Amino acid sequence: MLARLYISNYALIQELQVDFSRNLNTVTGETGAGKSIILGALGLIIGNRADLSVLKEKEEKCVVEGQFEVKNYQLKAFFEENDLDYDDLTILRREITPAGKSRAFINDTPVNLKTLRDLGLKLIDIHSQHQNLELGNQKFQLDLVDAVAGAGEALEAYKKQFRLYRKTAKELAALKEQAEKEQADLDYYQFQFNQLEEAALKENEQEELEEELERLTHAEEIKTGFTTVVQLLDDERFSVIQNVKDGRKALEKIRNYMAEAAGLESRLESVMLELRDIADEADTLAEKIEHDPARIQEVNDRLNLIYSLLQKHNADNVAALIELRNELDQKISKVTGYDDEIRGKENELAGHSKILEEKAAMLSSIRKKAFPVIEKSVVEDLQQLGMSKIRFVVEHSLMADFGSEGKDEVAFLFSANADSAPDEISRIASGGEMSRLMLAIKNLLRSSKALPTIIFDEIDSGISGEVAMKMGTIIKSFSSTTQIINITHLPQIAARGDAHFRVYKLEENDRTITSIKQLTENERIEELAKMVGGDKLTDTTISAARELLAN
Repeated sequence: MLARLYISNYALIQELQVDFSRNLNTVTGETGAGKSIILGALGLIIGNRADLSVLKEKEEKCVVEGQFEVKNYQLKAFFEENDLDYDDLTILRREITPAGKSRAFINDTPVNLKTLRDLGLKLIDIHSQHQNLELGNQKFQLDLVDAVAGAGEALEAYKKQFRLYRKTAKELAALKEQAEKEQADLDYYQFQFNQLEEAALKENEQEELEEELERLTHAEEIKTGFTTVVQLLDDERFSVIQNVKDGRKALEKIRNYMAEAAGLESRLESVMLELRDIADEADTLAEKIEHDPARIQEVNDRLNLIYSLLQKHNADNVAALIELRNELDQKISKVTGYDDEIRGKENELAGHSKILEEKAAMLSSIRKKAFPVIEKSVVEDLQQLGMSKIRFVVEHSLMADFGSEGKDEVAFLFSANADSAPDEISRIASGGEMSRLMLAIKNLLRSSKALPTIIFDEIDSGISGEVAMKMGTIIKSFSSTTQIINITHLPQIAARGDAHFRVYKLEENDRTITSIKQLTENERIEELAKMVGGDKLTDTTISAARELLAN
């Protein structure tokens, strides 16, 4: 509950503090006195946006602070998740600086606006005439059904499974899209791969072929070179080998007389053997070399194929072409393997769908049990509020596919007249009927969960007389379990408050200021008398005010 509200430097408010009753708080005041300004300030601590226009004094900061008793709201987990200090008496504070900077605090710990809003909405529910539009909102209606049915656990289980289902469905869609895209490229990949595969490329093949082509195109020169070497080394007319052999024999004859001769003889023998080996190898190579035009053409053709593939694929060497071929092979295998992967993902999705269908059916069953409870409670409250011919029906249908909240669609159908078929609330309900409907629905919720502080902003618009008296009774009953701050212009409803506050304007130093005060018993009688008969007090209006308070 909201125990205390402090506001400074906000719009027409210089500074005020209000201590609220834990039950029914009545707030009254003339039109334009500033009731909406107080609501606007309160909106700041539930995360509403603000700008410099809210500052009364432009050189000073605006502060709005709410002190809440939160021990009955099971909020410790929220405080732990957001790394905040928990206290049964929690303070939410919002500051707007002259520079336009917004700062938010929970128990003096700085927080972002989202965190402040998340907590604020758990503590305060501001209901105005504009909120009546929610009655026609299907999400609002379904949330109401879930609250009354106590479907929270089943809904959370459904949502958890729904997230798995959606995740798998997205993965399947992405897989199919990728498969389709790559399938379109498959022919191109296959053509490139076939070309490279048919080429049967080998690493270092280009270098080897280029060397072979050099030999083949210079075969005659090579053969002549080797033959010349053989002739020079072992020609009949002049043989280098024979001369070395003769030199070795000459040294052999004198080696017994001079030690150095033996060494030279040995070296000449080695030279002779090496020259003989060179001559033999050159002769063998010369015999192997032949001019082969057919092989030259074959090598040229092979090299031209390699050069063409290098240019086409912008590759530096044959190794890069082989790597590209392997990559294409992998891509082709992946494309052709998508079918199995897609089938596997489809089976996974079908499994999630089956479980989700079961959870959706369980959720529907829980919700359906709440329909007669809602219908009965709303009708009874509205009959008390002067709508004796009221008909209220919860219409149910199932969607063809899963939704984020299940497969259920609900619609609240309403008729104020016995001869009119129930229809959507937004189509046929008047403003006054809307207000009464919303009160009946809020009243229904009070027994289904711990409600935050509810602020009714002239929910009694469009009603009067006996209906107003009955609305006051319902609101009073409602406040026995939920703190209510009720802004009203009807004396019949204002009189039911446990505490009565009046919002007023005053002139101070040529400035208009909005303030609020809790009324004493006598002040309250005067305020109600003015609401009954106008500013001029009479015995009749004072008597009427006393009677209202006595009821």
